[in-house]
Order: sequence, then structure tokens, then C-alpha cells
Amino acid sequence: MDNEKLKKYTAGLSVISNTVLIVLKLAAGIISGSMSIISEAIHSISDLLASLLTLFSVSKSCQPADKQHPFGHGKYEDMSGFIEGGLIIFASFFIVYEAAKKIFFEPQTSIDTHLGLYVMGITVVVNILVSTVLLNVSKSSDSISLYADGQHLRTDVWSSLGVFAGMLAINYTGLYILDPIIAIFVAIIIFRTGLAISKRTMNNLLDCSLPDEDLEVISKILDKFKENEISDYKDLKARRLGSQKKIEVTLTFSPDMTINQCHQICDRVEHEFSKHFPNVKSSIHLEPQSEVIAKK
Repeated sequence: MDNEKLKKYTAGLSVISNTVLIVLKLAAGIISGSMSIISEAIHSISDLLASLLTLFSVSKSCQPADKQHPFGHGKYEDMSGFIEGGLIIFASFFIVYEAAKKIFFEPQTSIDTHLGLYVMGITVVVNILVSTVLLNVSKSSDSISLYADGQHLRTDVWSSLGVFAGMLAINYTGLYILDPIIAIFVAIIIFRTGLAISKRTMNNLLDCSLPDEDLEVISKILDKFKENEISDYKDLKARRLGSQKKIEVTLTFSPDMTINQCHQICDRVEHEFSKHFPNVKSSIHLEPQSEVIAKK
């Protein structure tokens, strides 16, 4: 199976798992009267919306470049990740609001903890499996939207474990106020994840440079060629476009070299880039070495 089909099937798996978990959590939260379980259901609703966005963005980003989008459709993935981060942040504020109402205005008097324990246990197992698949595929395909969705589900694992532990504590202590307090704890985890995803995808949307470690790898590759085959390089720029990394650089060559010789060296440079970055597109400009430098 090629990368594009695998990305689509993986995004579809996330949609199905989130739909099932929403039904389970909402039913368990309403029946048990647990705010923390309902907060997890709200979290899963934001997961489902995010998964639908991911499925849409992955489908769009796989389309080849066209007349209206000559640079391809990779930005759809970044846009999806940014919106997903916003949904996560919104969900965290909503959970805090509802939990605060429970603490100060509507104190709980009973919760069916046994039902909550069963549902949270199932949720933890499902989210571990699905998030692992998403993160593995995002790594192999370098997909930012699958990465965002996988990280989103990974926060569900921790928040669901927190709710599970809270149900156990309530079951043994009878302190029902722990339920909305746990819901606020869940909201903090959700908020931090949403902020991290939004920041990362915003950088891509604003065409921020690749991380320093990537730029260092690129410079080392060019420095190797500088030893024997190229005179120098300049105007190095690198950014992310969806799942693709874009590298632009100007290489200078000795004036006595032929165009064919320069072109062959450029091909080797691009090959080295592709060995270190699986999904990369290079744009190399050729310039003759200036006569002043050449004489020196």
C-alpha cells in the first residue's frame, strides 16, 4: 500500500474509533452522573471533529499540483492541524467551565463509579492502539495532520487514565467532589496539547524556517560538496509545506565548468537531501563563481 492510501485509511480509522468512544462516554457519563466522564466525551467530540478535518486534509494534500495550486496542496494539512489545536483549546475551557459549576453551584451526591471504570478502561486500550498507529504512520509519511491527530488521541490516554484513577478514588473514599476536580485536571492536559499543536502548525502556515537541527544537516551536506565539487553556497532557505520539506539554495561553480557538469552535481546534492529527508523537494539555483573570488 502506498503512503497516500495508508494515510487515508489511518485517518478513517481515527474517525471510526472516536465515533464509538463518543457514544460510550456520553452514555456512561449521563447514566453515572460523572462530570469527568462527560468531559472525556466532550474531548472525544473534539477528537472526532479533528479526525474528520484530518481525513479531509489528507485527501486534499494528496492531490497533485494544479493551475490554481502550482505548489501543491500541502498547506491543507497545516491548516487542519491549526484548527485541530484550536478545537482542543476550546474543549479545555468548556470543561473547566462545566467543572467549576459542579464544584460551586451543583455539588454531586452520587456517581456510578463501576460503569465509569469499565468505559474508561476500554477507552484507554482503544486510544493506545489507535494513537500508536497514527503516530507511526505520521512518522513514515511525515504527515503533520496525522501527527496532530495522534498526539490528540495520546492526550486522551493520559486523561482517561486520570479519570479511571479518579473513579477508583471516589469508589473507595466517597468524595464526589473529586470528579469535577479530575475534569479540570483533564482540561489542563488538553489545553497544553492544543497549544503545542497550534504553535507548530502556525509556524508552518507562516513559512517559518525548519528547525535548527534540520538546517544543520542541510549545511553539513552542502559543506561536503564544497570541499571538492562546488565553490560555495548561499541564500539557503528551508521550510515545511504540509508533509513535504522544501529546500532552496544557490550553488556557485567554477566558471570553467560546463552546465552538464553543474547539473550532475546538483542531482547528487538533491539525492543527498532525499536520503536525510524522506519527503523533500529542492530548488537549486546555479551561479558562476565571481572572477574576483576565483582569482584569489
